[in-house]
Amino acid sequence: MNGNKFGKLFQIATFGESHGPGIGCIISGCPAGVKIDDSYIQHDLDRRRPGQSMITTSRNEPDQISLLSGLEGGYTTGAPIGMVIYNKDAKSSKYEPFITAPRPSHGDFTYSAKFGTRSWAGGGRSSARETANWVAAGAVAKKVLEDSIYDIQIKAHVNQIGNLKAPDITFEDMVNHSENNPVRCGHLPTAEKMEELITKYQKEGDSIGGSVYFEAHGVPRGLGAPRFDSFEARLAHAMLSLPATTAFEFGLGRSAREYTGLERNDPFTFDDDGSVVPASNNHGGVQGGITTGEVIFGEVTFHAPTSIVKKQQTVDWATNEEKEIQVIGRHDPVLPPRGVPVVESLLNLIVLDFMLLGGRINPDRIDGKPGVYDTDYHPVTPQN
Repeated sequence: MNGNKFGKLFQIATFGESHGPGIGCIISGCPAGVKIDDSYIQHDLDRRRPGQSMITTSRNEPDQISLLSGLEGGYTTGAPIGMVIYNKDAKSSKYEPFITAPRPSHGDFTYSAKFGTRSWAGGGRSSARETANWVAAGAVAKKVLEDSIYDIQIKAHVNQIGNLKAPDITFEDMVNHSENNPVRCGHLPTAEKMEELITKYQKEGDSIGGSVYFEAHGVPRGLGAPRFDSFEARLAHAMLSLPATTAFEFGLGRSAREYTGLERNDPFTFDDDGSVVPASNNHGGVQGGITTGEVIFGEVTFHAPTSIVKKQQTVDWATNEEKEIQVIGRHDPVLPPRGVPVVESLLNLIVLDFMLLGGRINPDRIDGKPGVYDTDYHPVTPQN
């Protein structure tokens, strides 16, 4: 099975299944000299973990990260970073009825059709549980960006659940308010209504879709390599790799079809320092596949979770019978609230990778200094 790697210089390779012994990832290309520990990564994992509120799955996974390699004295060494999260609350028996009866709209049918076999418990490799690996790797990428000379800030929030859409809010509102409610919506009055809507579907044994809006501030101009490695192409690749995503857009997105060329085009002007800058940002921070230095913003759409209690139609290929099934278990009624930290992590991964590719950050060591050795020719531990 291919397709388990992402990135060019800052590259991650992930492994593991939903109900296997554990999941994990290996990061290659992290610069040396970055101070990082378990607690820093754990913070973002706790934001994604199951069982954190009444509108998430009740699966009780602590998602405790274990760093296995690539660090010495609390600093990255430049060697591959190995991380693992052991599964603690896997209950596979509930999935036995679906070994030969694929759940509607899951990966059960397609995985079996392609490989002739699959890890049937919990969806195996196709489960969204695997995104915990992405969050762990994204936390490392975020720390590298924080330790660099650049002031890059990335945040996302839930801007729509079903037909309930939040009004446009400021970046500061996203930062200050989105983590103060279980929906992770930065507009608190809408967050309350969203929670009520999600609870309604949850009680009915059904689920509902939604979307996550994101912004990236401080990303320097000049990142991206057209054509097939354009910034927005890599961004779309990442976001549409997220389980249950059905759409990605940046800038004006779909609404751009309603604008004339004159209305959409961003005129150029001079800033206070005399530098050429766009006077507006309909382009969403990217022109010609290359970043302009303006805010990068966009939206990711998630369909409703496919595991629902309501009865659904399927077939059993072992008995050649049509049958009605109920997916009984611990499943999210909605995905965007736990998707927020995953979207942010993917943004951190992509921005860092392009920063390394563009030479904005030293790919060997974060401080950019040559190697320093003591009198016995042993590397000296980097200092703050």
